[in-house]
Amino acid sequence: MPITDETPRFTTLSARLTGFGESALDATGLTEVYRTVAADRLGAELYARLLHEAGEPDDGMDDELAEAARAVTYLWYTGGWPGPPSVPVSSRAYAEGLVWKASGLTAPASAPGGYGSWAGIRGRSDRGDGIEPSHRIDPGDRTAPGGEVDGSGR
Repeated sequence: MPITDETPRFTTLSARLTGFGESALDATGLTEVYRTVAADRLGAELYARLLHEAGEPDDGMDDELAEAARAVTYLWYTGGWPGPPSVPVSSRAYAEGLVWKASGLTAPASAPGGYGSWAGIRGRSDRGDGIEPSHRIDPGDRTAPGGEVDGSGR
């Protein structure tokens, strides 16, 4: 998507709303996509008001402007537009959501290896549950804790 005259203003606004620097937002590669989504979803009038009137998030915005600011913040953190139901922008937007960066995590099922890839990480215990092998219970073992055989005839 081509960068418009509004993109720098939208990036500056987004940095104030999210707490992330403009370069971090630009690094997602989604600034123009999110600008387009926000402009479409908010409508031309409210979008223009948000760009030109919004100060810091706690500067006493009216309810309509505050709701628009929350929606843009939600978009950056989740990769989706709020509302019942939330509307995801794309799988890339999900993976680039600021919620993952803020928590120091990678979005589940978005990194190479895909879902469940963490199960094969080397250097972890047998099952990765932190229980020593000698303290695990074998599900096929019918011996009661005192050493007696349970009532199954085994």
